[in-house]
This record gives sequence, structure tokens and C-alpha cells, in this order.
Amino acid sequence: MKQYNQIKTKYPDAMLLFRVGDFYETFGADAVKASAILGIVLTSRNNGSERSELAGFPHHSLNTYLPKLVKAGQRVAICDQLEDPKQTKTIVKRGVTELVTPGVALNDDILHAKTNNFLGAVSFGKTFTGVAFLDVSTGEFLTAQGNNEYIDKLLQNFLPSELLVSKKHKKQFAETFGTDFHTYFQEDWIYQEDYAKETLTGHFKTNSLKGFGVAHLNEGVLASGAVLHYLGETQHNQLQHITALTRIAEDEYVWMDRFTIRNLELYNANASNAVTLLDVIDKTISAMGGRMLKRWLALPLKNSDRIIERHEVVKFLLENPPLLQKIQHQIKQIADLERLISKVATGRISPREVVQLKNSLEAVIPVKSIALQASDEALKVIGDKLHDCELLRGKIKEMINEEAPVNILKGNTIAEGFSEELDEYRRLAFSGKDYLDQMLQRETERTGIPSLKIASNNVFGYYIEVRNTHKDKVPEEWTRKQTLVNAERYITEELKEYEAKILGAEEKIGVLEQQLFQKLVEWLQGYISQVQTNAVLIAQLDCLCGFAQLAKENKYTQPLLDDSFTLNIKNGRHPVIEKQLPIGEPYIANDVYLDREQQQIIMITGPNMSGKSAILRQTALIVLLAQIGSFVPADEVAMGLVDKIFTRVGASDNISMGESTFMVEMNETASILNNMSERSLVLLDEIGRGTSTYDGISIAWAISEYLHEHPAKAKTLFATHYHELNEMTNTFNRIRNFNVAVKETKDNVLFLRKLVAGGSEHSFGIHVAKMAGMPQQVIKRANKILKQLEKSHAGEQTKETIARLEDEMQLSIFNLDDPLLMEIKEEILHTDIDTLTPVEALMKLNEIKRMLVKKTK
Repeated sequence: MKQYNQIKTKYPDAMLLFRVGDFYETFGADAVKASAILGIVLTSRNNGSERSELAGFPHHSLNTYLPKLVKAGQRVAICDQLEDPKQTKTIVKRGVTELVTPGVALNDDILHAKTNNFLGAVSFGKTFTGVAFLDVSTGEFLTAQGNNEYIDKLLQNFLPSELLVSKKHKKQFAETFGTDFHTYFQEDWIYQEDYAKETLTGHFKTNSLKGFGVAHLNEGVLASGAVLHYLGETQHNQLQHITALTRIAEDEYVWMDRFTIRNLELYNANASNAVTLLDVIDKTISAMGGRMLKRWLALPLKNSDRIIERHEVVKFLLENPPLLQKIQHQIKQIADLERLISKVATGRISPREVVQLKNSLEAVIPVKSIALQASDEALKVIGDKLHDCELLRGKIKEMINEEAPVNILKGNTIAEGFSEELDEYRRLAFSGKDYLDQMLQRETERTGIPSLKIASNNVFGYYIEVRNTHKDKVPEEWTRKQTLVNAERYITEELKEYEAKILGAEEKIGVLEQQLFQKLVEWLQGYISQVQTNAVLIAQLDCLCGFAQLAKENKYTQPLLDDSFTLNIKNGRHPVIEKQLPIGEPYIANDVYLDREQQQIIMITGPNMSGKSAILRQTALIVLLAQIGSFVPADEVAMGLVDKIFTRVGASDNISMGESTFMVEMNETASILNNMSERSLVLLDEIGRGTSTYDGISIAWAISEYLHEHPAKAKTLFATHYHELNEMTNTFNRIRNFNVAVKETKDNVLFLRKLVAGGSEHSFGIHVAKMAGMPQQVIKRANKILKQLEKSHAGEQTKETIARLEDEMQLSIFNLDDPLLMEIKEEILHTDIDTLTPVEALMKLNEIKRMLVKKTK
């Protein structure tokens, strides 16, 4: 316990798994936690005067229990016996061999095949915030810096399993990025410029970071240094597979804020069991391809050449189905090259995984050949860059058995014929039966005892057994070892020598196999960069084959990209919803056309449940799919590049942070209005509904007007319940009214889900309540109240609006002898306020204001 306490003091915030014989034990508070998480028995024992809780599990079950602890958010220090207990008379030397945390894991049972396991770090500066992401299981190391909004977006994209933050900025981090991340707070001195640069250049063996294009990212470098420092702290020192630090270039990718990523449900659903876009479009076969697709979705391209290059590969694969099938068949044979070569670097690869690596690289050869022969240039480039790794494959083939075990200790790893010394030991160890048969025959003839038997047990080793009827024939040089009821057992010098030879050979086989395998793993480390290159190229090819498969299965078409500011979608469909419809029910496709000259803002009205939100989301998803290089769910799409996608869709409370639905809505909308550009796509759904009707209409109107008058002229879809906004098209020349059509029958309303020109006047909210199963009594009462409100409120609202107009205009100014002002005065005085609608009154007020502004100018 003294030894345990000394080691535990060094790792106070980690759960210590303390190896004792054949068990890993936990003590005290750790035992209480482990018992609860793992469902193992909690016991206790007396240690001198103290009583201590105790919970443990067999050491060979580590891979079963460790993932459960890490997934529960625990940092786990694995403390092993560092020497053979047989070789010491004092307490066995022990030490922590690995610290496993949620962000630093190489265990296959902890990792998800198609998801990266990122360790992240955030560094706060005076002007910018830096961030770094490292997946130790694949070697990917990325960094960026920018304002907090940009860093927040990246954190949502990469979703690190663990996030490192300086203790000094603990409060600032929670206020800026919330408390949803699994954070670990480090000492402040780690976030020093000199230390970070020294750590990084020391790892990469370079003089500076200029070669990686990150030297100017001061805060990004600090975050990256903190990540590498943490790996050292967690006993991860073999990191040759981390070969580069890559900058996430903000200007290369489509901007989507955290609200957009969440609203569009790209790879995380807002509701349990909901289907995400990634679930629908992921047709990748390999784990590497799955991870890359997620990255492409998080960071859509803005470079039209690269996008078109991807489209052309997808088109080529679609037009050549046999070739697509051949490539996909080969990719199925390829294991996770990224994680296999990372295991080579960290020295954790098993013999069976080495064979997997060889087999996977052999499957790359036909892919290289197919790609090189293709007529598509981008495919040829991929084929040209793929390494055949001939030496590596040959060496593994020559050295490792095809049926190699998972564990080197199980033997039979090194192939026969590779090592003469090993083959000699094997002959000694495993050809013993022939030797013993010869000995038995010789001794039987020499002694004349017909029933001699040679066998072995754990107590005496090898022995000769003689039945009692023949014991008088036993030679003098035999030594009696055991007496049985019917027989005697003897040993001889020859048997003892043979036994020593066999036992020595078996031990030497184990040691020699381990030495040879270790040398092979060290030699394989020279091929890390080549295998990593292959992994990236196969992942890209897998994604593009997946896009072709997706297009083929779902009738997606190639989008046409140009330099215009237009978005023209013919018969667009929602990629996720169309897959969830009952069999046989068609998805109602819709056209959307937006530009900056004629139809910049489409105001979509329509009843509840008619599909307004679906049209908004599908427009964003079609643009997104086009810019990651995929074909799209539409008959035809022609579009200029989009650089930012903003969505404000649906209500979402953030009560835990003290923000109401309306406050969240206003925050998100403010972010849009402050960041939009001329190539932005803005999607607004039900803005203003979180407050009173008049406030809501006023805010929605003002936002629409702002979007129309803003120099960026961002393309906008605005879905609203406020039918009063239909009036805006009379004043603003780039706003167009559309509605989602319904068909009314005597007792029912049929949602046609078709977008048609013109505004809608009804929301059919009571009808939706009826469909939801609301009691008839409530439905009837709601209809009565609606009619009363419609009758009584119209006149009052109009009078209020006119009164407001009169106050605002201060009619005393009309004493001036000005023709324009006299004209306005006449118009107001002759307005019949009993027939004027509230919106007509607001419109009139707006018109008069414009006339006066023009006059004063």
C-alpha cells in the first residue's frame, strides 16, 4: 500500500489500475468509482489501522474493462509490474506504463472505426483564440486560430473526446464554449511560446515551423504544443506517425456556424434515433473513407476546380460500373491502414495485424493499376501517387506466418525457413515424440521389459514407468522417483538432459520470436509516410466511389458550378426525408431560384406541417452536397459557389445558460446579419415567433428589409407564419412571395407540399391540432374564438397603427406650405381607417417616410 500511495500521488486525478499478481486492483475512492462503472464487486480490507475499499478484475480482462472506464470519462493510469516476481526477493518494482484518457486511446475497443478520436487544446490570446486537434490513433494533427465564433464552429465540427485548457482560463472557457466538453486543465507554463515551439520542433526534428505553414499562428502553435506535451505526460513517447502539423485554412472552406451545423443535422441528430445526413450519404466501405467523408462534410470546399475534379471522378465511375465494382471490391480487402501504421509507430501492433497490413497493401496494387489505366485525369493522379510498398510486403511475407496469432507470446509467429537458429530450436522442441519413441524402443530391447512407458507430469517432468511385475529387470543406473500401487516411476540421466533441452528450446523460441518480431516492427517504421499516403488516397477514392454509389441508388445528378451568384434548383429533394418516407410514397420535389438581381429573397408562407422547413433545409443540403464533391438530389442544379451557409431553423431553448427560445433565436439571427457576404446563402425559418405577434412581425419585417437593402444582397429563403410579410413584395423589388400549396375540401385540408408563386393567407393551426388528436371540444372552441378575434381585432389594430403614424409624423409640420407635405396630409386625412389592414397602414407609413427622407435630402 505504501508503494501504491507513492504512485497514486503522481497521478492524483487518474484512476490507478494497480497490477497485483494476476489482477488489476483499485483502492479507496477509485475502487468505489470502478465498482459503479464496471459493475464489479466492491470489498474492503484492513491495511494496518486503516480500512480500504477494494475492487479488481483479472489482468487478461483489461481490454474488456478499460474501454468502459474511458467511455465513462475516466483518466486511467495502468500500473504494471516492471520485473519478474521470481527474480526478486523484495517487493516487485511497479510503475505507470500508460495513461489512457478519453482523448488518448489506441485500444480498438475504445475507438470507433469511422470516427476520429481527437484530443483537442484551446489557447486564449489577446486577439485570437487557437485550437489544435490530434488523433493519436491515426497521426492526424491539425491547428487553426481565429475569433471565438470560428473556434466554436471547429469544436462542433471535430468534437474532441477530450479538451485541454490552461487552468488560468477555466472560467473563460466555460463562458465562451459551454460545459459540454470533457475538459482537462493544465498548468499555465505549458502555454508559453518558447516551450510550445521547442516541443513541436523537437518532435518534428526541424529548426522552425515555417515548413508547415503555421509559424504565424501564435495561439494555434501554443495549443499544438500543449497537445504534444500532454502525450508525453501520458507516457506516449513513440509518435513517429505524427509527421506533420496541418493548418485548417479558414478561407478554403464554406463557413457554417455552430447553429447551422446543428440545425442541418449533418452528423449529429437533435432528437434521439433521428437520421443524419451522414447516415444517408455514407456509402464508404473502409474506416478511413468513413472518417474522411465526415471531414469533407464538416469542411465543404470553396475551390471550384477541386470540386469539379471530384464531380468528374464521380461521373467517370458512374459511367463505368464494372470499374466501380472492381475498385469497391478491392477496398473491401483493405483494413484500416492509418490505424495499423500508427500501431507500428507506437510499437503496439500484433503479428496478426502485421499480416493484415501486408494483405491490405497487396489489395492496393490492383487499385493502383485500375486508376492508372482510367481516362479520368484525377484518378490517374491517385494511381500515380499510390505506393506499391513492394519491399515491405515481401519482407512480411518472408518473415511472418499467414496464420500468425494475435499475441506474440502464443508462438508460431515467425515463418519457417526465416531463421536457422529458430528452426533448430523448433526441431528440438517439437520433434521430441520421435526421439522418445526411439528411446523407448531401445530401452525395451536392452532391459527386456515389454510394457515400458515414457510420460511426463508437472511434478517430476519426464519419467519411465515400469509395472510391478517387471521391476526386478530395472537397470541400476535408473533412479526411482515415485511408487504407485501397480507400478514404479524412474528417471534417467538421458531423460533429464532431454527434458532440459526441450524446456530450454521452448523458452529460447519465445525469446527469439519476440526479438525477430521487434526488429521487423522497427524496420516497418521506415514505411510510415508511404503507408499514410496510401491511406489518404484510398480514403479519397472510397469517398468518391461512395458518392457514385449514392448517385446510382438515389438518382442524384451532377451539379453545374459557375462564377455567377445564381442558385437554380430544378425538382430538388431533401436527401434524408426522401429516404424516410413509406415505401411507394414519392417525395414532392420543388424548384428554387435565387439571384442578386431579380429574386434575392423568397418569402415562403404556408400552413403548419406543409413542408416549409423541409424546403429550406433541402436547399442548404443540396448546396452542401454539391460543394463536397457529391452529386445532388435534384433533376438539375446550376449554381455559383456559396462561401457561407447560415440557417436559423426551429426553436431551441438554452435554458441551462439562462437564455430563452427568443434570446437564442435573436443571437443566431444577429450572427447571420453581422457575418453574411455576397456569396452567402441565408435560410430563416419562423423568425420572431418567440415573442408577441406585433413584435414578431416588426422584427421579421425589419430583418427582411435589412437583408434586401444590405450591399451583400445575400440569397435568402425566409419561411414565415406572418402572412402580413407578403405585403413586402409591393415595396421591395427583389422580394418574391411563394407559398406551399394546400387543397381545402369540405372537412379536410390536403398538404400538397408544392412551392408555388404567391402568398398564403391561412396557417391551418387548428386543423393541425385536430390531426394531432386534440379533443373535439377544444377544436370547436378554438374555431369560435378565432372568428371572434378576427372580427374584433382588425379595426382596433388599424386604428392603433394610424394613431402611431400620426404621432410619428407629428402632423403639425403640415402647416408648412409645401405641395408634397400637403399631398401627404390629404392622403392621411382621406384614409378610411375602418377598411385599412394593419399591414397596409404600416406600408403607408413606410411610403410616407421614404417621401419625406427624399424631400429632406
